[in-house]
Amino acid sequence: MRQIIALLILIFMFAAMWKVYVKAGQPGWGCIIPIYNAYLLCIIGGKPGWWVLLMFIPVVNIVVSALVSIGVAEQFGKDAGFGIGLWLLGVIFFPILGFGSATYGGPVAIAAPAPAMAPPMPQPTGQDEPLQPPPAQPGQ
Repeated sequence: MRQIIALLILIFMFAAMWKVYVKAGQPGWGCIIPIYNAYLLCIIGGKPGWWVLLMFIPVVNIVVSALVSIGVAEQFGKDAGFGIGLWLLGVIFFPILGFGSATYGGPVAIAAPAPAMAPPMPQPTGQDEPLQPPPAQPGQ
């Protein structure tokens, strides 16, 4: 009886993970392939794919998996608390993410703000008119 329950939970988790991967634009079948699923999860979480190698290093893998989980949560518009839930209680939080209304927002660029835009250049009118300076204001 225990094996049947465990098998049902496993199937349910595969379905939930499949939905998360598909929402993120990745192949759903990727969730059932060992190592490749961790690579895809890094990509979904906005982390470099090579972070999957860090998951093989003891102690480092704990930190990396937590950061990837938080990244996945943030890509779906959730907060870091939800990411900790994904990391520690994935059996509960991945189905919420997969079957819920959360949508994937894509990797968020954490960079310097974009430079200010220059003022628009005057458009040629097709006539050979020289550009005139603006009229002087009265009192100047």
